[in-house]
Parts: sequence; structure tokens; C-alpha cells
Amino acid sequence: MKAIVISRFGEPEVLELADRPDPVPGAGELLVRVAASGVNRPDVLQRKGAYAPPPGASDLPGLEIAGEVVDGDAAELAAAGFKLGDRICALVAGGGYAQLCVAPIGQCLPVPRGMSDVEAASLPETFFTVWSNVFDRARLSAGETLLIQGGSSGIGVTAIQLGKAFGARVIVTAGSADKCDACVKLGADAAINYREQDFAAEAKRLTDGRGVDVILDMVAGAYVARELQCLADDGRLVIIAVQGGVKSEFNAGELLRRRLTITGSTLRPRPVAFKGAIATALRARVWPLIEAGRVNTVVHQVFDAAQAAQAHALMESSTHVGKIVLRW
Repeated sequence: MKAIVISRFGEPEVLELADRPDPVPGAGELLVRVAASGVNRPDVLQRKGAYAPPPGASDLPGLEIAGEVVDGDAAELAAAGFKLGDRICALVAGGGYAQLCVAPIGQCLPVPRGMSDVEAASLPETFFTVWSNVFDRARLSAGETLLIQGGSSGIGVTAIQLGKAFGARVIVTAGSADKCDACVKLGADAAINYREQDFAAEAKRLTDGRGVDVILDMVAGAYVARELQCLADDGRLVIIAVQGGVKSEFNAGELLRRRLTITGSTLRPRPVAFKGAIATALRARVWPLIEAGRVNTVVHQVFDAAQAAQAHALMESSTHVGKIVLRW
């Protein structure tokens, strides 16, 4: 098969199209002929040598795919409601930038009705991540307010739509007026241009001084102290990336007095059973919303697989709104 390999750690140009042996599915796995692969920021970190695959995972980048089931144990497939020839999308721990990819059956979902493979490939990584962190860990409820740092990112556009679909008020931050406008068009109730405004002060103003109930943060670092300032009492901060640095200093007394929660997670190394439970929840509660048109994909640009370096350059430019996808 053809695959995109990381020839050495470095800039986007280190991504090269190469031949690799066809993977073979094991117990509890299926083989997908990949039509499209989602591009995510962890892929960029892996390319730079800053995010190694978990033990046993493919060294190829790529955490989400869509395509056709071409191999797998018939009984295991049937038990999960799949069969050979089905179109599925899947979350994988690696190996997604390839013509063929092995995926745990429990981490696979049917391509929503009416959706292309390119659109479906943009779903798993962000939808699994947002569901696990915003709804499972942070317990966002209808009527609460969610603040999303980086609302125009792939994670951001997913969180906006899911937050609104489940009855929350949604505030986002973004780095330009155009990005703020795009977030509002996707359903955000308010957007804060963090380059021109103090997001903590604005979040407090927009909530009449009460603060927000949940924050989804991809920055960490110095943001954490400011985020605690704009959380409501009993508020929950969920950190899913550390683009602003791994060290934070904040007032722990405030944490105690107002019963605040700081939590976080990474999804990639979690076991199949954990990710499978997320897939089950998504299939029951989110896939119907997608098929009804209440939640949509936001694909910014599609590249041919051989143009993976260009896709990564766009990701690092942060000029996109939504997802970037490779097409095979």
C-alpha cells in the first residue's frame, strides 16, 4: 500500500509518500480501505518528534479515517453491526495516513447517512475528544455556559455545535474578527477576539459577572490562572492540550473557596474499551443529530494524500476554520 511516512523529525517536508506492507487485522479489528484521512494537531506534534505513538500503535501518522471495510472476522463484525463493504469512519491510535488501515471494531462508527467519506473522516478525533471531555469529564448540562478556547479549530467547531445541540450557551475565543464571525455563524452565542480583548473580563461581562460553568482549553500555561477567574462557582476547567506551555501558576485558595475543578485528558493512549464506550454514546446521541442536519461537519480544505506536507503547513499556520482532510 501507499502511505505517508515521517522520514525524519522536522518541518512538513519530512512527510513522504512511500510503500508499506499491507496491515493485517487481528482479533477485534477490521481492515479499512481508506478513502480519506483527517489531519489533526497531534499529527504535527508526532512529525516533530514531540508526540510518540503509544506502544503497539503504527508509526504512521493519522488518528481518524473513513472508507470501506475490506477484511475482518465475520462474527465480530456482525456483533458490532458491520459487514464487509460497509462505509465506516474510525478513531485509530496511528496509521491513518495510508491506503489501508487497521481499526479496533469498537472504535468504528457508520458513515452518517448522506455524508461523503471526506466529511466522515473529519468526525472521529474531534467528536470523540469533545464528548469525552465536555460531556463526560466536565458534565456540561443544558442551561450552563461553555467557554471554548480556539473556537475556529477542529475541536472548537465541534464543541460549538455539540454544546448548542445539548442546550448550553456557548462563548468562544478566536484570533481574528473573521474567525469570530465564523464561530457565531456556526451557532456560538458570543465570540471574543483574544488578540484585542481580555477573554476573562469579557467572559465575566457576558455572564453578568457570574462566570462560565465549563471551559474547554487547548492552551494551558498562563491561561489557567485567568480561566479560574472567569469560572462560576463549581465551575470545571478541562485541559486537552498545552500549546501555551505545561507550567501554570494560579491561586489555589480560589480553587478551594469556589469549589472549582481542573481536569484534563489525552485520548490516544486510552484502551479500546474506553474509546468504544465513547463510540457507543456518539452513535446513540450524536449521530442522529448529524443525520438530522442539526450538527454538521466543517471541512476547511481537502488535499490529495501526496500533499500531506501542504496540509500540515496549513495546520501550523492556524489560518483555517474547521478540519483539514487528506483524500486517497
